[in-house]
Amino acid sequence: MTGRALGVAAGVMLTLVLTAGASRAERPTIRVGSKSFTESYILAEIVAQIIDETGEARAERRLGLGGTGLAWGALASGAIDIYPEYTGTIAQAILKEPALTSLDVMRTKLGARDVIVSAPLGFHNTYALAVRREEATRLGLRTIGDLAAHPGLRAAFDPGFLERADGWPGLARHYGLRFDDVRTMEHALTYPALAAGRVDVIDVFSTDGQLARLDLVLLADDRHFFPDYAAVLLARRTLADTFPRTWETLGQRLGGRIDNASMARLNALADLEGRSFAEAAATFLGRASAPMPRRRIGELATLTLEHLRLVAVSLTIAVLLGLPLGVLAARRRRLAQAELMGVGVVQTIPALALLAFMIPLFGIGQLPALVALSLYALLPIVRTTHAGIGSLDPRLTEMTTVLGLRGWRRLAWIELPLASITIMAGIKTSAVLTVGTATLAAFIGGGGYGTLIVTGLALNDVRTILAGAIPAAVMALVIHAAFEALDRVVVPRALRAAAAAAR
Repeated sequence: MTGRALGVAAGVMLTLVLTAGASRAERPTIRVGSKSFTESYILAEIVAQIIDETGEARAERRLGLGGTGLAWGALASGAIDIYPEYTGTIAQAILKEPALTSLDVMRTKLGARDVIVSAPLGFHNTYALAVRREEATRLGLRTIGDLAAHPGLRAAFDPGFLERADGWPGLARHYGLRFDDVRTMEHALTYPALAAGRVDVIDVFSTDGQLARLDLVLLADDRHFFPDYAAVLLARRTLADTFPRTWETLGQRLGGRIDNASMARLNALADLEGRSFAEAAATFLGRASAPMPRRRIGELATLTLEHLRLVAVSLTIAVLLGLPLGVLAARRRRLAQAELMGVGVVQTIPALALLAFMIPLFGIGQLPALVALSLYALLPIVRTTHAGIGSLDPRLTEMTTVLGLRGWRRLAWIELPLASITIMAGIKTSAVLTVGTATLAAFIGGGGYGTLIVTGLALNDVRTILAGAIPAAVMALVIHAAFEALDRVVVPRALRAAAAAAR
């Protein structure tokens, strides 16, 4: 029984996968993406509802895909079909031509990549810097240029703003700005930080819903650094070719139809009144309410299955790869350090960066998330397998040779059972860690509990964040308890008794 340890563990994982849901045949889908801030969510939801209403295809929502790099990468790779973008971002971050302002030229350049651009939606969501009114009055701040005389101010900027050429790096050079304290902070969290006095300057969007609630001063861009950010839709050419009526309807219902005040009101519905993105979208489309979404319990059940699938599949792959690698490291001492170092290096790569690296190879969704999570889960399994087998008494090898046990028989019947306590500890550690790491899969459309966490961050809604974080913690505890029970099947009774006696 103990010689089948790997088979038992893998079988349990695969059973969880098979029970995690199955796909069903449906009408064609159009995959709608968004970035992970309120306005992008709402615009994407408006697009999705129009697609569903038109009837040519069903909208599949892939929302909350981080920043421009992830969203554009998903569109370029074919992982999504359409998402909302801004002309200034297209020029600066996508085409890498900051001086480009002509929409027609943008269409030509993107057309060479089989990407089409809709007519402008009507509003312009430009960047701006905001300060508290009392601070602006005290220091005499009216323009961005006035900040140059106050390097002691504390700034908090969105990660995208800190990295983009049309964000802080270019702005600082253009105006000669320098702050002693510049922090990275999710956009939705910068507002409460500014209101509480923990920071003094934040980046905002001119259509942010929270601007209506807080008494802030938007500093004038007196040297005209920020480009025009007209909202448009970016789509793959195949969308218009395959679903011409849908593309035409999107243009008719959205082209020039959303002004700045309307967009700010829609953002405020979500940011200030706690309305869902679907409800805000329905308000714009003139419906009394959104098409009935999945109820929260049903949504949580779906996210649980998605999260369980991520954990089960990635852990199964990690076990199937990690055990042989650990055995190889124990057999080849010279190879061991190089192998463990290589697996350890993967662990040092930030999880979100590793997920982003997977998009050009695998697109977005669960596949790239599974690859990244499997790589992250390897280290504890490889290391404990190497340690467990490598620490066995060498005299055992001599005895098994005399008994005629060699190769895989010695490994399956003697070495793996004797090292099973150590190996199972590594697998258990990987399983619990993977539950937490899997929440990041939502940033590339992988689903799971991270979907609620990302949405909560966009809205600065603690309840929504906890709605994803608490079930993830509960799942980690349940999986830990399941592996404690699995130890009784995999680990020989005598070894369990010896380990208990040693404690």
